[in-house]
Amino acid sequence: MYSQIASNRRKTWILIVFFVSFILGLGWIFSVATEAGSAPIILAIIIATIMSLTGYYAGDKIALTTHGAKKIEEKDNPYVYRMVENLAITGGLPTPKVFLINDPHPNAFATGRNPKNASVALTTGIVERLTNEELEGVIAHELSHIKNYDIRVMTLVVVLVGIVALATDFFLRMHWYGFGNRRSRGGDGRLSAILLIIGLVLALISPLIAELIKLAVSRRREFLADASGVLLTRYPEGLANALRKISAYPNDLMRANHATAHLFLVSPFKGTGKFLNKLFMTHPPIEERIAALENMGKNPV
Repeated sequence: MYSQIASNRRKTWILIVFFVSFILGLGWIFSVATEAGSAPIILAIIIATIMSLTGYYAGDKIALTTHGAKKIEEKDNPYVYRMVENLAITGGLPTPKVFLINDPHPNAFATGRNPKNASVALTTGIVERLTNEELEGVIAHELSHIKNYDIRVMTLVVVLVGIVALATDFFLRMHWYGFGNRRSRGGDGRLSAILLIIGLVLALISPLIAELIKLAVSRRREFLADASGVLLTRYPEGLANALRKISAYPNDLMRANHATAHLFLVSPFKGTGKFLNKLFMTHPPIEERIAALENMGKNPV
């Protein structure tokens, strides 16, 4: 379990370091090709940060409202509330706000920018379909997202994606209006032309690369939450069995939304493809998650 946690954290930060390096390289090429200096990248950083921080502070309320989540207290559902409370205490966390979503689709998600402002939402379908140990595994997974500050990590990644999208848009607009053409008439016109071509190619493919990195980080955080959740329950089979049952459910979440799909325990959409589509999945394939959990059961240290 500890090696799985360390490996997933390391791979997450390797991806983020690569992402930052990619943006720095992109910024250098764009600035040289357009003769605009670093101003477009700085402007992109400011705009992307402001937009992402708005979602960071209000995103939990938006996600809960979007899916019709209703807050419960202990008296409303002692079984669910006490399970969340006990696991939070075990994990050294404040008890998060607990919500139920009236939906037969078995799923759950956690949201909130830090442990003090966290919420856990469970569908009625997941409460009804899972055994005690399976539901504990699911809740432990969601609490691990809170403990690992995954909302904060993913907000950072969203900022980076926004920087790439805005920077490439600025570059294309500046090229359209003729920035950088003066240098091409000078003595180093060949180098300028090469950089301009590279910049145009990167402007077209960079948003796709950024999105793929974001999804790769999202999938890595799911593996991390699986391993961290097992550290709470000490029972990998509980979450593994829960994933098996959830994967067998045939229908989408009633209020499935692509903007919030990454928050859920598993994708709220069914019918994910096997080949190229795997690159665009917000979650790792369930079979891979179950295999990793079973491996933890065989090699718990």
